[in-house]
Amino acid sequence: MIQPKQWPWLGLIASLSLLTGCFDRSSSTAEQQKAQQSESSQRIKLAMLLPPRSALNPLSDDAFKLSRWSTAETLVKLDQQANLLPSLATSWEQLNATEWRFEIRPEVIFHDNTPLTSQAVVNALNVAISASPKPRILDGVELSVQADGEHAIIIRTQVRDPLLPQRLSSPQLSILSLNAYGENGVISPVKAGTGPFVLTALHGTSSATLERFDDYWGEKAQAPGIDVSFVPDGMARAAALRTGSADIVEAIPVSQAPLVDQNLVHEVPMPHTNTLYLNTRRGVMSDPAMRAAVRQALNREQLVNNVYEQRADIAKGLLGPAVAWAEQWRQPVNYPVQAAQPKGQTITLATFTDRTELPEVAIYLAQQLTDAGFNVKQDVREYSQIESDALAGKFDAFILSRATVLDSGDPVAYLYSDFSCEGSFNIAQLCDPNIDQALKEAAQLTGVERQKAIIAAENAILASDAAIPMLHERVIQGEAAHVRGALRDPRERELIDNHTYIARDEAL
Repeated sequence: MIQPKQWPWLGLIASLSLLTGCFDRSSSTAEQQKAQQSESSQRIKLAMLLPPRSALNPLSDDAFKLSRWSTAETLVKLDQQANLLPSLATSWEQLNATEWRFEIRPEVIFHDNTPLTSQAVVNALNVAISASPKPRILDGVELSVQADGEHAIIIRTQVRDPLLPQRLSSPQLSILSLNAYGENGVISPVKAGTGPFVLTALHGTSSATLERFDDYWGEKAQAPGIDVSFVPDGMARAAALRTGSADIVEAIPVSQAPLVDQNLVHEVPMPHTNTLYLNTRRGVMSDPAMRAAVRQALNREQLVNNVYEQRADIAKGLLGPAVAWAEQWRQPVNYPVQAAQPKGQTITLATFTDRTELPEVAIYLAQQLTDAGFNVKQDVREYSQIESDALAGKFDAFILSRATVLDSGDPVAYLYSDFSCEGSFNIAQLCDPNIDQALKEAAQLTGVERQKAIIAAENAILASDAAIPMLHERVIQGEAAHVRGALRDPRERELIDNHTYIARDEAL
């Protein structure tokens, strides 16, 4: 079996089929080659950080790839200020405390040429609701969906949920055609979305191919297609930008940024917090006094200066400067437990290689904790190989670069999934009824009162030392000089849309 190349765009087709008929075949072949070369040069070459973890199953974090490629769409979307905008739903209204009605956009067709109907929307949402585990955005939420005619749905929540429309903006609740959902829970987004680009092929964890969807309900894409390569190695991603092998590059490592033309690199302030999760359920870190010892041992400034070369901000809480309102409501944390003396206790510190800086962070943290009296072992692997062990609580400490408003544009969903008793991403294994109650109270509020309640919940989480925020990242995105309209999205939901294109012939 021939394996797909890592960079499928590096060569043009070597030969073309001979044309038959009563005309100049050589002339036609030359014209065809010229047209094909022109279109090939206009395709967007994209180098991405993480390979798919679940064959692009939209219920997983792979959903954010589908949204960044503009192939799968949700009922609503968020603007830069996290305000709701129409997408596959044209309007919505709250009927009462627990019921919402959404009007579905008419005359939309999926990439498999089937129509978007209320039945398709209900099916997609019901699959997500009944999934095990559920998408993080649905943690702690009980809801039901039913069709209301051909182009409307009604969603009912068990309790009042002011965040419901924002939840529906999560890429993990993308609407795919009925044909995308197979047996045994298999979901394939290939030729199943509604966006301006149709996903035509996924080549394992190596690459993916997308073509322009000419029947898109909105403005047709300017680029003829996207050629995606998954390049976990940070040096290789930076090299791809320098050599022109890629037009757009995700997450150039801090160490590589100075080696790239500075006109091609763009810092995007992200709601990413580099956090040390401590195992509260078993092992050395189940002792609150040991967790306090870890907190006191950390030198955040050393990490920001030495690892991130000052392209990051020292963390004051779980929510960083990208959540603009957080700092004004934050209060000093009253830590209830005094730090213990480690006296040689052995702990396992784990992280993953996919984000280039994290293994180096682990080296510095291991030294800091060793200096404090711990005996530190390290476990560093690719994320796809380590996530299940982290979620199962097999490590004493785990370093994670965590997006704090990725799922809904609101921190409640992140805090619930990571720190509640029923959270699906609870690496710290934390279960505190007081924290759960604080999160439930925050979820019921709106406006300034909601913000204050979120910060109160953050304060309670910090007081447990289950998660120690270290720094807030700025992601470095690479764009070749001929790229136009690439999106620099702090929430990492969007990257290429129908207005992104390659302008090789334009004056730079």
